[in-house]
Amino acid sequence: MISPINFERTHVQRVLITAGIVIFALLTLLLLYYTFDIVMLAFAGVLLAIFLRGLADLAGRYVKVGEGWLVLIVSVLLLGILAGSIALLAPSVAEQARHLRQEIPVSIQKVGNYLSQYGWGRTIIEQLPTTEAAKQMITDSGFLSSLGGFFSSTLGAIGNFFVVILLAIYLATEPRFYVHGFTKLFPVDRRFRVNEVVAGIGETLRWWLIGKVGSMIFIGILTWIGLSIIGVPLALTLGLIAGLLSFIPNFGPIISAVPALLLAFIDSPITAVYVLALYIGVQLIESNLVTPIIERETVELPPALTIIFQLALSVMIGGLGLVLATPLLAMMMVLVQMVYIQDVLGDKDTEVNEKLDDVPAAAPDILDRSESVDG
Repeated sequence: MISPINFERTHVQRVLITAGIVIFALLTLLLLYYTFDIVMLAFAGVLLAIFLRGLADLAGRYVKVGEGWLVLIVSVLLLGILAGSIALLAPSVAEQARHLRQEIPVSIQKVGNYLSQYGWGRTIIEQLPTTEAAKQMITDSGFLSSLGGFFSSTLGAIGNFFVVILLAIYLATEPRFYVHGFTKLFPVDRRFRVNEVVAGIGETLRWWLIGKVGSMIFIGILTWIGLSIIGVPLALTLGLIAGLLSFIPNFGPIISAVPALLLAFIDSPITAVYVLALYIGVQLIESNLVTPIIERETVELPPALTIIFQLALSVMIGGLGLVLATPLLAMMMVLVQMVYIQDVLGDKDTEVNEKLDDVPAAAPDILDRSESVDG
């Protein structure tokens, strides 16, 4: 029989432990809230590391050197290709971009004049704020200062770029070291499962990145060719913008279509309709050609949930959140599928689970060694 004193002592200990856990969780959430942009910066480094590691593994089939040297070689080659592309395209793109800045205000004025011919168009124009009012609204709301947060300044953006590069190189050079350190935080009997979850996340993000790079190249080239055929000026720059912004699902294609439509409207409204049809056609081809390939190797992201998640992160940390929202959601979907649905609920029959069951465990030899040492 438990004495009243022992029962009271046990009850107090439980209350203190519960209060400690709650306080620790609140402090963790508070720390995450104030350092969320840094966490996203680290996540960008992880994404780039997965991309570099995938290229290094591919190169390792033909070049027999150490893993660290492979990552370094791939990184140098990518930087060389990037520098060469910038040197080759920079003069033309810079000239077209300067022309684009000059033409867009003219096009906006022409669109306004065209819409003012119709009653519904005049109604829309009357509801829009004037140029000075729009500038004042942006200034008063602090939109420009909060859009990029820490990443808004030029020096900050350059510094963060190099931080992401260094993080990616370190992570890609010795991924097993970091996976091993992470799995050591869990009980020995759960480490192999944790390793499977980490491998599932890595495989999902790797295929997502492969699909995105292919989609960006596909959309950029197809848009460039289509705009050149239609006769829209600055086709190269507009195709480059379309390719880069296609990294952002849902919102990227809409943003990239705006300058093309405005430039096409200078020629005629019919040309703008052709451009709109081109952008819709390119997106339809991409969504039916590239996206199904990605979804066969990774998780399928619900469109509505993706949009909500993008909006939430863009409000929290600005443009960086909008860019990284989709891969972050893909990672969370894997966690929900493998940890909650499979392990907690015991449901192993869903289609996504079948995809993740085929993912090999990452670095099982390290886990075996760690378990033997712990044993």
